[in-house]
This record gives sequence, structure tokens and C-alpha cells, in this order.
Amino acid sequence: MYIALSLLHALIATGLILIVLLQSGKGADIGAAFGGGSSQTVFGGRGAATFLSKATTVLAILFMVMSIALTLLASQRGGTTVVPADRPAPASSAPAVPAPTAPAPQAPAAPAPGK
Repeated sequence: MYIALSLLHALIATGLILIVLLQSGKGADIGAAFGGGSSQTVFGGRGAATFLSKATTVLAILFMVMSIALTLLASQRGGTTVVPADRPAPASSAPAVPAPTAPAPQAPAAPAPGK
């Protein structure tokens, strides 16, 4: 399910990018303010929302909802690792220090003469 949602999220992102690129910007009519002729206002009229602007809104909302859903799913999946738990500890790169040895037992001292 996580993979299917990830693929759907990628498709929504691609669609959102394409729809935004298809739209003309608000600054496209700025030349009309200096004698271009087709616009009544400086930045163009707002007019009714077009199909592309409605599609942008819908895809943007879907993108945000999918992002939150995928984040929640990923946090609940738990961490997985490719390293097995029973793997032996890595060898240290520091040179091995020999274990301290006990001093050799000394022979008992000879009894002093005369005792």
C-alpha cells in the first residue's frame, strides 16, 4: 500500500507541475498597461476561475494530503535495517593491547642460618 501511495503521490506531483507550467502568469498582461491595448487594468482582470486554476487548487490540496498521509504511514511502519541483529561486532582498528600478566611467583626465601 505504501508503494502504491508513493506512486500516486508522484503522479499528482507531476500533474501539478504540468498544470502550473501550462498557465500564463499574472504578469503576462503587464505590457498592456503601457499601450498594449487589450487590458482594462494594470495587472489584468481577475475574471472567473479557469479550469486550470481549479485543477491546480485540487491537485495542490491532494498533494498536501498525500504528503501528510505518507509521512504518517512511514512513521508507523517502524524502522527496518539491512544489517542483521546477530552480526558480530566489528574488529577494532586500534592495535590489540596484550592482557596484563600476573608476575611470576617468587621462590620462598631460604631460612636464615642459626634459627
